[in-house]
Amino acid sequence: MQLIRSGIFAAAALALCLAAAPVEAQTGGLEPIPLVLPKPMFEGTPENIKVPNLEKPLGKPRPPFLAPAGTVNVALNKPVTCSGPDPTVGDLEMITDGDKEGGDGSYVELAPGLQRVTIDLEAKHTIYAVVIWHFHKQARVYNDVIVQVADDPDFITNVRTIFNNDHDNSAGMGIGKDLNYIETAEGKLIDAKGVEARYVRLISNGNNVNALNHYVEVEVYGKPVQ
Repeated sequence: MQLIRSGIFAAAALALCLAAAPVEAQTGGLEPIPLVLPKPMFEGTPENIKVPNLEKPLGKPRPPFLAPAGTVNVALNKPVTCSGPDPTVGDLEMITDGDKEGGDGSYVELAPGLQRVTIDLEAKHTIYAVVIWHFHKQARVYNDVIVQVADDPDFITNVRTIFNNDHDNSAGMGIGKDLNYIETAEGKLIDAKGVEARYVRLISNGNNVNALNHYVEVEVYGKPVQ
């Protein structure tokens, strides 16, 4: 009986210590990434969006994403290129300029159809998360959203796909198992699971409203590879 009581007291003491310890200590050196969200531009649950394989809204704020201490947005002000002609609205530099508000003058409009955007992190980084805001002024679903990383700008060396919701291979990059999702001010956060790469490529193929492609901002949370 004395041993049982001692075990109970020890477990209780451990629980109290964990509760009092900093988040970093409890999570093995992890802490929330410094993600600052823009102001929502529409409220409530969008209606009449009939898209297959659609992710159900969480119904509450997304929980903080934890990554090693010192993780920051390494895509800020980094060079951006695209596969098609120059944007019809905005400049490519706006995709990594830190402005996520999403109103007129804050987004880039690319040509219709399948388009690719590539961000050069200018050095190899360990990437923990990629956050994408295509367009959050209105509830939309963008088609064939694919995110890949690689070691070279032509995406030949060490190419890895970290997100793919193209369910019929219409983009020609393989069938993906990720779900379609509705654009919101939270953006789409993709867990990159610590992959190492220099280049990040984002693919889309129009949306449920029209054939155009849009980007408000892309953030890449990581740390330089030592």
